[in-house]
Amino acid sequence: MNLDTAAPADRDRPRGPLVALYAGSFDPVTHGNEDLIRRTLTFADHLIVAVANNMNKQPLFTVDERMAFIHECTHGDPRIEVRSFRGLLVEFAREVGARVNVRGLRAVSDFEYEFQIALMNRHLYPDLETVFMTPSLDTTYISSSMVREVAKFGGDVSGLVHPVVGEALVSRYREQGFGQPALPSPSRPVT
Repeated sequence: MNLDTAAPADRDRPRGPLVALYAGSFDPVTHGNEDLIRRTLTFADHLIVAVANNMNKQPLFTVDERMAFIHECTHGDPRIEVRSFRGLLVEFAREVGARVNVRGLRAVSDFEYEFQIALMNRHLYPDLETVFMTPSLDTTYISSSMVREVAKFGGDVSGLVHPVVGEALVSRYREQGFGQPALPSPSRPVT
């Protein structure tokens, strides 16, 4: 809402603390997600990290596991609340009183999709503003899907996720028969 064109009653209405929402599957939470969480707290009074419970996806970790990882990564900061939701984000935002929806943009290719969602969310809930944030330079390339892929085939994810998340990835993929580093092929005798 533009304050210059707002009705006087809207400008004078007390707003209370700014509640922001950062939603995603967080399967798993990465250092890139952690970066956006920390930086959102520079302008929001309270942040709800909302873990999507999407029945159309087959996540590697349960909702409860993903929420526990986020709790671990955020060190119990009282300004951060971790919750799960199902259904439309705008309905959840209304329920929790969020006024800002934070979305991370790693690349230009993310923008078109995120922009369409932001416009639909504005149509459904005009009081929810979408804020696009770019990750820090050292986390730009990190995505949950890439982290899962690296971990699945035994790669080192220690610089990409919190240690607790890294251990859980290794353990989960070992249970599934993955995660062993590729062995070098034996040398062939020269003939």
